Amino acid sequence: MTLIPPINFAEKLARLSEHWSPRVVAELNDYQFKLVKLQGEFVWHTHQDSDEAFIVLAGHMEIGFRDGTVTLQAGEMYVVPRGIEHITRAPRECHALVVEPRGVVNTGDAGGSLTANNDVWI
Repeated sequence: MTLIPPINFAEKLARLSEHWSPRVVAELNDYQFKLVKLQGEFVWHTHQDSDEAFIVLAGHMEIGFRDGTVTLQAGEMYVVPRGIEHITRAPRECHALVVEPRGVVNTGDAGGSLTANNDVWI
């Protein structure tokens, strides 16, 4: 067996220049681990067939729902259940790890200019 080196989040994040453009760093079965830089406000959207996990690595972010908001600090995680409309926000740059099944589009059912190319590795 050939050993694969560990994944260094700081090195990978240093290579990301765009906000809201998740990049795959690993796969586990059919799930992808995606690093993303967030800043500003995303779009309201829903993932009908998939839960979506956010793990904040640096900074803080909000996940807004129609009936409230969850705020996440570095070291915290939240799972948005499938089918729940949500929006992500970060007043200042935030670094997060998103865990979701392969093929999930970042803007879900909303589409638009913030839709990132899918399955792009860094």
